[in-house]
Amino acid sequence: MAKAAKHNIKAIDLELKDRLVAINRVTKVTKGGRNFGFSAIVVVGDENGVVGHGLGKAKEVVEAISKGMDDAKKNLVKVPIYKGTIPHAQLGKFGGARVFIKPASHGTGVIAGGAMRAVLESVGITDVLAKSQGSSNPHNVVKATFDALARLRDARSVARTRGVSMDVVFNG
Repeated sequence: MAKAAKHNIKAIDLELKDRLVAINRVTKVTKGGRNFGFSAIVVVGDENGVVGHGLGKAKEVVEAISKGMDDAKKNLVKVPIYKGTIPHAQLGKFGGARVFIKPASHGTGVIAGGAMRAVLESVGITDVLAKSQGSSNPHNVVKATFDALARLRDARSVARTRGVSMDVVFNG
């Protein structure tokens, strides 16, 4: 399968809200003893179709989170949203994690767990059904969710790719 195109967006004009997905205490063992640090996965989004994820590592929790936010602002992608949900069902994969996201009718809410919920809410999706399969590692689940979101296409882009009008896309 071909990799989805990544749309890099500048974080200058956006009102980004951050969500902490996971924080881990990590240890480096040296001959002098153990050195503790922290690793934080952060998702930022404007809740209007733009979202990014980042990883920050530092000796202090707050510093790890701020580094993660800076990294997330460098990895922003644009996601098509149609009436509060996604345009079509999509599968995403990364490492051992597989995620499946499916559009839902208005009023359903975000039916997703943990790391996926943080990403989908940061995008601004209000109604979606989601299933995480395989690895539950937050790093891989977040990246698999981003893979699924990056593969989404709206009707305009499908029509443009095929070289036909919007009527042909919907009416065959």
